[in-house]
Parts: sequence; structure tokens; C-alpha cells
Amino acid sequence: MTFDAPPFSHPVRVTELAGRKPTRFDIAPDAGARARIAAALDILSVEMARLQGELRPAGRHDWTLDARLTATVTQACIVTLAPVTIEIDEAVVRRFLSDMPEPEGDEVEMPEDDSLEPLPETIDLGAILVEALALALPAYPRADGAKLGTMTAAAPGAEPLDDDAIKPFAGLADLMKKADRDE
Repeated sequence: MTFDAPPFSHPVRVTELAGRKPTRFDIAPDAGARARIAAALDILSVEMARLQGELRPAGRHDWTLDARLTATVTQACIVTLAPVTIEIDEAVVRRFLSDMPEPEGDEVEMPEDDSLEPLPETIDLGAILVEALALALPAYPRADGAKLGTMTAAAPGAEPLDDDAIKPFAGLADLMKKADRDE
């Protein structure tokens, strides 16, 4: 996901981090930033979002981010479009490597560890919050009791098709039995 301008930013320069001990953080976007995040993620609202954790040195040049994302958001139900409130509580882990191997060739194989990232000059905790929130959102939120109905349509005077009638292999077993009897 890329944005022209990030909906929420909280940059931390790597050169300003303590080299021997963890740097703790606790960030929460204000109302304006939460509205921008909701618009960027195409959801109804972000009532609360918070990223708490620490950046700690991992070896001489690498860094590890261990955090917890908590959020309350409202999405539209995929069936009824009614508002659905969702509580999110997710662990967020990123490992920033100063010597991240560059992918080679046209076809790139994804690393098994998806928490690995190249070490930037500035780690944007706000961007990490937005990315983690986007990944944690349910793809198909559904309101309590919302069910997909069935729809039938037919030309005037014709019998409507149902699910059984449009299954391509529905009558195959009967045809095979008939063919066996005819032989």
C-alpha cells in the first residue's frame, strides 16, 4: 500500500536511537489523523488506534521492533452495509536489517520471514501503525445476523433457475448410470 502523503507519520531517526538499550514508544493518532487513516483504508472510521512497543538493537547494525497494535474501527458490513465495530489487538514485529540482500533477476522469491525489512535512515512508526492496521482488518466484515440471500430470475413464463439446476455436474451421475444400463 502506498499513499501520496502518509495519513499518519511518526518518524524516528535510526542515528538518534540508543545503541545499547531499547527505545520505548507509545503512539496514538489524533482525531484528524484517525480520519485520514479511515479514508486511506476505505473504512467508515477509526475510533482508536495505538501502537506500543520498543525498538531495540539486534547486533551491531540491525534493529527489531516489537509492538502491540490495539484499535477500534468501524467498517461497512459486506452484506447489508450496516456499520460493524471491530476490535483489533495484534502483535507487530519488524526486523530491520542494515545488510538486507537485494533481490536479483526478474522473478523474485519472497523470504520466508515476512518481518524482515531493509534498515531505513528513518523508521516511521506511524506508517507501521497504518500498515499493521490495514493487514489486521477483516476482508469481509459481517454484521450479526447478516446472511446472503438467494435471488432467482427468469423470463416471463419460464421457471426460475435455482442452485441445483445450474450446477454443471448435477445430473452426471444419473447419465452415467443410464449409460451403463444401455450397454
